Amino acid sequence: MPRDPAIRVTAMPADTNANGDIFGGWLMSQMDMGAGLVAARLARGRVATVAMDGMQFLLPVNVGDEVSVYCDVVKNGRTSITISTEAWRRHRFEDEAIKVTSATFTFVAIDDNGRPRPIVQE
Repeated sequence: MPRDPAIRVTAMPADTNANGDIFGGWLMSQMDMGAGLVAARLARGRVATVAMDGMQFLLPVNVGDEVSVYCDVVKNGRTSITISTEAWRRHRFEDEAIKVTSATFTFVAIDDNGRPRPIVQE
């Protein structure tokens, strides 16, 4: 069964670097937002990104491409959540999606004072 993306966005001209390519930092931020949504839902509250590992850009993303971010929980610890995250692009007028990068994000559940808090396990 196909999985739903955590987020789906269109790469726009404002997201480009000086060469006119989609900026890698923009793509990383989309992945962080998607994984952060998943982590916050699991933690039932605020989370903070504490690490991002293993990102390699495989292919470029172009203006107008649809970018989908997919997330899989790797580990749900006492205060932290580790999420494997992939970004895929789909050209505006095509059906085929192509993986452009992946990374592992780690989040810590935090309280209103920004201190780590336990994640309620259900």
